[in-house]
Amino acid sequence: MNEASRPSTCPVTASASSCCAPAIPDDVDALVFDFDGTLANTTPIHEHALRAALRPHGVGLNHDWYVRHVGLSIDDLLAALPGGRQLSRDEIIRHSRAHLIATVHSITPNSCVVSLLHAARHAGLPCAVASGASRLLVYPGLDAMGLTDEFAAVVAREDVRRGKPDPDLYLEAARRLGTPPDRCLAVDDAPDGITAARAADMYVIAVVDGHLIPTDEGAAHRFASVAAAPITARSADPAG
Repeated sequence: MNEASRPSTCPVTASASSCCAPAIPDDVDALVFDFDGTLANTTPIHEHALRAALRPHGVGLNHDWYVRHVGLSIDDLLAALPGGRQLSRDEIIRHSRAHLIATVHSITPNSCVVSLLHAARHAGLPCAVASGASRLLVYPGLDAMGLTDEFAAVVAREDVRRGKPDPDLYLEAARRLGTPPDRCLAVDDAPDGITAARAADMYVIAVVDGHLIPTDEGAAHRFASVAAAPITARSADPAG
């Protein structure tokens, strides 16, 4: 399949400046998406839940610190938080997750990222989730947004030994998809997630303020070269 036959992620009538997601280059055979902050706009909810869980222990949560570590699971966040190793981590995690599960119905998808996901599925490309969050949160979140059936594989923090910024989550997602990592496109919003995807030898697009941005000059050139590709999908993957 040549580059020109990959579908655009925006309507045919959209201008290049208004298109929120790039076309998918020909040398990408699968896509792997982070969940929190990428597929779903959950970052404020997660920050609020963790801050509330820490408050009874007399520990504050600095917003800038949280933003820098937003790609980590709550267990890994507490391990990195100054003084976090001395806290009752099980109690804090239980408190935070209870809040998140109670509010899962209110999460909303990132429209540009979901546009890219739908374009990939329309083109017959398999997709996976590689999330640093627990499966107790990822699966209900996907279901709440009606996206569960779009993914051939979902990898959560419990499924690997090391979370982001190590590449394990992305490598496991590629393994489950049966696709070499260097033929996968990763989409992530967090510095640790982008580091993990690069360490897995994947192409990477970052989510910045809800928009999709190639993370290096080479990637920017590759995606710009196919941004105006017409919408002509290959046959959809019957396995979904």
